[in-house]
Amino acid sequence: MIDLIDVSKSYDKGNLAVNHANLHVDKGEFVFVVGSSGSGKSTLIKLLMKELDTTGGQLIVSGERLETMKHRRVAKYRRKLGVVFQDFRLLKDRNVYENVAFAQRVIGRPGKVIRRRVPEVLQEVGLAGKDKSYPDELSGGEQQRVALARALVNRPDILLADEPTGNLDPQTAEEIMKLIEEINERGTTVLVVTHNKDIVNAMKKRVVTMHEGVIVSDEKEGGYHEA
Repeated sequence: MIDLIDVSKSYDKGNLAVNHANLHVDKGEFVFVVGSSGSGKSTLIKLLMKELDTTGGQLIVSGERLETMKHRRVAKYRRKLGVVFQDFRLLKDRNVYENVAFAQRVIGRPGKVIRRRVPEVLQEVGLAGKDKSYPDELSGGEQQRVALARALVNRPDILLADEPTGNLDPQTAEEIMKLIEEINERGTTVLVVTHNKDIVNAMKKRVVTMHEGVIVSDEKEGGYHEA
């Protein structure tokens, strides 16, 4: 599902934010990417989203070569991805239903599909009955559930989560990670970038550790340790 073959990314001054990285993620896997601030985790997510271009190597996601992808293809490629961020990024002037429906409208889904699919995905993330609420009426955990629903509404192959529990208290963070685990168990490949040591250590998933752009360890049922 995800293949990095000798992938590098350097910024203006020649510093390698990602340094000759090799990573293989199978369909249906759940992978944590951990490391200290500046280790290259967020750059890796941006490369996978095709927000940044690689400087070297091959990057293949869901069967597509990203380093040779034409600009016109990028929007269609991103439909294969669901992305969740630390800061939720919800539309404040739209209710829960509209926030989730927006992701379908952008890609031209017909109204009848939207009317069927949005309630389905809200049920999946535990927000049935919250469709008319606005983001500022919701708790942080509920807002992240809306963000997850929006990421999942188009049934992506891969869910990328960049610090999804960063703004949440420990109990809510645990609930959100359980939900992401359930999403993975339904078949979605999941890649989670996080600083949350407790969650990584509790969940016993595959853990990829980065340090100064280098993947320094890759453990099948690893824990969080700074490189």
